[in-house]
Amino acid sequence: MTANTYSDVWNLDVFFQGGSASAEFENHLSKTTELIESFHKKVNDWNPTQTVDNQIILKELIIDFECIVKKMRQAGAFVSCLSAQNTNDKKANLLQSKVTGLSAAFQTELTAFDDRLTSIDDVLWKRLLEDSYLNNLSFVLTERRERAKEKLSKEEEALINVLGVDGYHSWGQLYDLIVSQIKIPFSEDEEDKLLSVGQAFNKFSNPDRTIRKSVFANWEKEWNKKSDLLSETLNHLSGFRLRVYEKRGWNDVLKEPLSICRMKKETLDAMWDVISENKQPLVEYMNRKAKLLGLNKLSWFDLDAPLGTTETKVSYQEGAEFILNNFAKFSSKLSAFAKEAFEGQWIEGEDRPGKAPGGFCTHFPESDQSRIFMTYSGTPSNVSTLAHELGHGFHSFAMKNVHTLNRNYAMNVAETASTFAEMIVSDATVKNAQNEEEKLAFLDDKIQRTVALLMNIHARFLFETRFYEQRKQGPVSTEGLNDLMLVVQKEAYSNALEEYHPLFWASKLHFFITGVPFYNFPYTFGYLFSLGIYSLALQEGKGYEEKYIALLKDTASMTVEDLAKKHLDVDLTQKYFWEKAVKLCIDDIQEFLELTENK
Repeated sequence: MTANTYSDVWNLDVFFQGGSASAEFENHLSKTTELIESFHKKVNDWNPTQTVDNQIILKELIIDFECIVKKMRQAGAFVSCLSAQNTNDKKANLLQSKVTGLSAAFQTELTAFDDRLTSIDDVLWKRLLEDSYLNNLSFVLTERRERAKEKLSKEEEALINVLGVDGYHSWGQLYDLIVSQIKIPFSEDEEDKLLSVGQAFNKFSNPDRTIRKSVFANWEKEWNKKSDLLSETLNHLSGFRLRVYEKRGWNDVLKEPLSICRMKKETLDAMWDVISENKQPLVEYMNRKAKLLGLNKLSWFDLDAPLGTTETKVSYQEGAEFILNNFAKFSSKLSAFAKEAFEGQWIEGEDRPGKAPGGFCTHFPESDQSRIFMTYSGTPSNVSTLAHELGHGFHSFAMKNVHTLNRNYAMNVAETASTFAEMIVSDATVKNAQNEEEKLAFLDDKIQRTVALLMNIHARFLFETRFYEQRKQGPVSTEGLNDLMLVVQKEAYSNALEEYHPLFWASKLHFFITGVPFYNFPYTFGYLFSLGIYSLALQEGKGYEEKYIALLKDTASMTVEDLAKKHLDVDLTQKYFWEKAVKLCIDDIQEFLELTENK
């Protein structure tokens, strides 16, 4: 028995009472609208080339900027939580559209603000940054200035933002609506059920292959029914993005995602090169696992299959206590943060129909709280996922005293703290195994994530890179998308599987996210980057806590190459760092192969 009983349903009323019918939230949106309108006037009245008090005005604008950012993120976090907890909440979908419209309006004003920054000559810019307040924001302000120079005129960028509400972003919202309507047939105990995609996805970790295979067949069938609609959605979404790139004169589809990630192409290439050169141990693992399961080769729906006959179920309370205990061994602050999250009902983990698939962590900056969403069904993998999302929350917690404009960390380093927290728990799970069979099962679960991050994500990256090049020539058919996905999956998995998932492009949300392009390689970067940090933490123990927090605080105010050089003393553009990180993954596989050598 655990000492505490934690609710697995979150509390959103502390932000705005009444859910999607909240009057408080409507007032919040109205206040945000007023602030955006005021910001618009102040920006338009500012002419840096003719104004003496530029430092004063710029500081005032940044204070308003920060206030609006907090309100926008508060609103965005709330509607994302409403939509995730109940995909049938139509009011939440309407609110999502409102928030998207507000965001576009704010982006338009920021385009005008950035235009003002570009009008400042370099000499005056350096003088402005001599002010201590502005100097603290020098990286992000200079970054805005330089990025603006590579875009179209403020009028053209404003038009793109406005058209994107009912164009670009609406395609992403249409995807969410389509997914909410997909139900996967499932029979259990002579009872026919219709599962949400989130519930069905959890069945892929069921120990019974008959169930996994049946669910996968129905999964493919139901996604296929919507495939033409989904391919139309993806083609229009990507087409909008490509047309914008074309007008800006951007020929490389990786230009924007790399810029957003504050990352060099050389770093990305070095990472993928090392991964491609070290696929063989992963293939050996999959071949061994297939043998243990009595198969010639694994199929897609076998990748997350558990090993062993034990069907360990970990209650939500047990999972929480396990996470808290092991977080405490590394960092008292990390453990205290997680305890606050459990006790404060920050987590939505209940396994029920109508929830969105997947998991996420979102931050409410005005309330200085986070919320975590997932579907917890009691598997060891669920415990790791929960730790992963708590890691995201801790990242926000670590930066709470950092200026809001210095907290906008990129999506690649966003996965660092989450993966780090997950590593703490997954390692502890393996070490605390009661016997060899249980250890093998937990080690397998850990390696599954390595396969996902080094192979599944690689397939996503290859697919998206090649799809966008094809899309430049015109829309790609449903059959073309299926064929391309099959080719890249075979390449990424080194032909190690018997059956693949050609409709993966349709079922994976990340291809339809409009907020950030290429939401794939950041996961792999974050995983391997965090392994380097984790190895240092193991060497130094609790003494590394403050160094770790210092690194997290810097994640939004420098490039990833500078971040790694400052805190790890490594060069990310060289293979050495990545080889060392991948070796830690291979060490797990070698242990697995040794444990199963005579099985």
